Amino acid sequence: MRKAKEVTIYDIAKKLNVSPATVSRGLQDHPAISKKTKKKIFDLVDEMGYRTNHFARNLRQQHTKTIGVIVHELNSNFITSVLAGIEKVTTEAGYDIIIAHSSESYEKEAANAKNLFHKRVDGLIASLSFDTTDLEHFKPFIDKGVPVLFFDRVEQDENSTVVVIDNIKCGYIATRHLIDQGCKRIAHITSSLKRNVYSQRYKGYRDALFDSGIEFNENLLIVGDLSEKAGVEAALKILKMDPMPDGVFVTNDFVAAVCMRTLKENGVSIPDDIAIVGFNNDAIGKLIEPSLTTINYPGEDIGEIAARNLINHLTGISNIHQTNTIVVRSDLIIRKSSLKSGK
Repeated sequence: MRKAKEVTIYDIAKKLNVSPATVSRGLQDHPAISKKTKKKIFDLVDEMGYRTNHFARNLRQQHTKTIGVIVHELNSNFITSVLAGIEKVTTEAGYDIIIAHSSESYEKEAANAKNLFHKRVDGLIASLSFDTTDLEHFKPFIDKGVPVLFFDRVEQDENSTVVVIDNIKCGYIATRHLIDQGCKRIAHITSSLKRNVYSQRYKGYRDALFDSGIEFNENLLIVGDLSEKAGVEAALKILKMDPMPDGVFVTNDFVAAVCMRTLKENGVSIPDDIAIVGFNNDAIGKLIEPSLTTINYPGEDIGEIAARNLINHLTGISNIHQTNTIVVRSDLIIRKSSLKSGK
């Protein structure tokens, strides 16, 4: 089927017997154009199906009013909430967003960055994949003066600004809570320690053990991905331990929920046999039984803060390069999964 020809302001001008400049000004509600002429223009625009080419206009003004967003996955309550925060701020500021996801692949992340660069986004917000180890693929943005802001999973250099929580402190608080419940053998279920978020939570775990005089046991460290399979496998490893842990700190609520389900199916009482703390404050934590103690990771706040700082930079209100690290407050939410009887 033949594609219909796009209607232009020249077509509108010809129909109304006015200049294209008059049509352009009328569409922009310019005070020099009479109300009567504006009405004729807008009536004909509706009739002929004219679409304003915002992209071309913005390019002439050296910006596209578009923000690029790269995330490592889309199947995540945390990422969904971050995107909601970004979208709220960008919409209010009159910016569109283009979302790309790396599926935990450095190669796909680099391709996404290249694609967004060529789409001339005004700025970029990104969370890195598991195996990203450098920021070379973001260099074209820096060289062109396009601001890049990272959140959650980050690598820092002198050119980048990051929005994070204090993962070391949160890992410490989660582990310390289990210790305060009387736990002595605390396992840690986590993901790639090459990524900042997991290595920092692990450090917090180690620091809490050290400060409490509990020796670190490498056999209690379980590293995998964040899948359902990983949660099941972690639980099966715990079941084979002799003695079993009496506490578990899990770096992700979904994995914690799967692990809890598997342990319960094998006769483990939670929290009396094993107390469990998760991380992220995903909705699943309130739905499982017992409800999951977790670290609140305010995704929507992080999205709003990242977007607001980027747009403030673009509009000249502030300069993100003056603040290298933005730390968002996070805290422990205590529920039934970690509360030992008598404590």
